[in-house]
Amino acid sequence: MDTGPKIAQVAALVGDPARANMLSALMDGRTLTASELAYVSGVAPQTASGHLAKLSDAGLLALEKQGRRRYFRLASPLVARMLEGLMVVAQEGPARQRNLWRGGETLRHARTCYDHMAGRIAVAIADRLVQQSFILLDEDGGQLTDAGRSFFDELGVDLRLASKRRVFCRPCLDWSERRPHLAGAVGAAILRHALDHDWVEHIRDSRALVVTPVGVRGLATTFGIEGAPPTDGRRAGCITVPRLGSGYPG
Repeated sequence: MDTGPKIAQVAALVGDPARANMLSALMDGRTLTASELAYVSGVAPQTASGHLAKLSDAGLLALEKQGRRRYFRLASPLVARMLEGLMVVAQEGPARQRNLWRGGETLRHARTCYDHMAGRIAVAIADRLVQQSFILLDEDGGQLTDAGRSFFDELGVDLRLASKRRVFCRPCLDWSERRPHLAGAVGAAILRHALDHDWVEHIRDSRALVVTPVGVRGLATTFGIEGAPPTDGRRAGCITVPRLGSGYPG
């Protein structure tokens, strides 16, 4: 089956700057009104309505109505995964231009990627779980080991409740760090745990997450990583993983 025309249609929709900004604003899993999306995309409300109609018709956005208000969200995790992949590709270019992050250190430190966590903190968590053999990762997916199940049980995270209709665990290439963080049901559960225990807090109108003092202690105790947030607009807190045993890389 020739999928070229369909790919071209989706690419054309995402390729418009206003629509790209709308989709990016929804990458944290929120629902936003048409007016809010018009604001973040820098276009008039009437123009925004046209863009939103096209994105909805193509299956990239889902619409929810509450009274007179219309709320939009990404249609599925697959859309979020596509956008994250495009962000990674968009960062590529000539060697002198690669790995140049201009999104701000707070956003780089910790942020949401649809329903899971991204950024330095998320990459460090993934590293820790792999190094301790709690999770086995390859390019196609991830598997929780028996030791990993025990770890999450002790943490109070019940992964047995994960929906069978979604991917259980997979690596998601982090577009600022160029290394994987965890997505799927496991990644979503880690973010829920962090939010429920006040380890991180959302920053209004942003995908960025702030690690709280409680979170700094929680990340150190649970994962053995330093999660101190950026101290200013230029420098981020150092993330280190201690050496625990001879099999643990330094």
